[in-house]
Amino acid sequence: MVSYILQKIGYAILTLFGVVTVIFLLFNILPGDPARMMLGQNETAEQVAIVKKKYGFDQPIEKQYLYYINDLSPLSFHGAAKSDHTFFSKTKYRGFRLFSVLNTNVVLKIPYLRTSFQKNGKLVSSVIAETLPNTFILAISSITIAMVLGILLGIISANYKDRWIDKIIQLISTLGMSVPSFFSAIIFAWIFGFLLYNYTGLNMTGSLYEVDDFGNGKYIQWKNLILPATVLGIRPLAVVSQLMRNSLLEVMSLDYIRTAKAKGLSEFAIIKKHALKNAMNPVITAISGWFASMLAGAVFVEFIFGWNGLGKEIVDALNTLDLPIIMGAVIVIASLFIIINIFVDLIYGWLDPKIRT
Repeated sequence: MVSYILQKIGYAILTLFGVVTVIFLLFNILPGDPARMMLGQNETAEQVAIVKKKYGFDQPIEKQYLYYINDLSPLSFHGAAKSDHTFFSKTKYRGFRLFSVLNTNVVLKIPYLRTSFQKNGKLVSSVIAETLPNTFILAISSITIAMVLGILLGIISANYKDRWIDKIIQLISTLGMSVPSFFSAIIFAWIFGFLLYNYTGLNMTGSLYEVDDFGNGKYIQWKNLILPATVLGIRPLAVVSQLMRNSLLEVMSLDYIRTAKAKGLSEFAIIKKHALKNAMNPVITAISGWFASMLAGAVFVEFIFGWNGLGKEIVDALNTLDLPIIMGAVIVIASLFIIINIFVDLIYGWLDPKIRT
């Protein structure tokens, strides 16, 4: 099991290294000068030169890449001279020095995602820390809706196979998988947040925290979570209901289920005590994958509903060409993807030892 875990961690490190490399190359071959983006339109040539020297933009691309990898790595190397771009400054890095070799300090630190171009030098890690929890809340709410309703609809569909209710559920599931999330978001916002506002009381846009009208501070507005969570949960709900139906039909045809029926157990008791648990395996697989994808797929949903999450922050950063926030957000999302997939693989390896061979 230990070798299996180490193998998965090794694959994860290689994958993350590839993601970081692609992101760096992609954003560094784009047209535009990062120094001018940071200074705005009223910059002087002297100011541009100072910023380029401070952030290493005046260095060759391969050296900038090494600087970037060094900033992201928890174990990093820093020059001892204050004039060195990699100098370990407490105001820049969060960590501590392990030891020194010649003129180089070896440091253990929190990965440094650099600073925003447009937010007065605010740390990218701080921006992500403020918005990522809202995205987590949205993703957890969405996957909960998808699990509860998807499993329920799947059970109903399996019990009434080939009847009208089964066909309606399958039609709705197919429609839910086919319609893009951003289109569903627009339709839901217009219908439930505008046309039916007097009946639903739901806002077209809004985040989890809103400012009091009298400036007395923030307060939680849970109703703003309903529409984006519902829209984001539509596609996984459709997938879960289809998987639950097919898996339950397969389990219900097994010998031990027929034995339970012969003993006189009710349909409800058979599903609850015998069939449901064994039919949940593919559903759990789908849910784990969908939860990871929701963190990335919430971008347009958050933007349309004005939900102050990581997705909306990415769109805002794209509009203002705030490259460090875009790069940092993509790296964080990719890391979460990898961590969740490793966790799921470890669960599979524990449940089925044959997978580890």
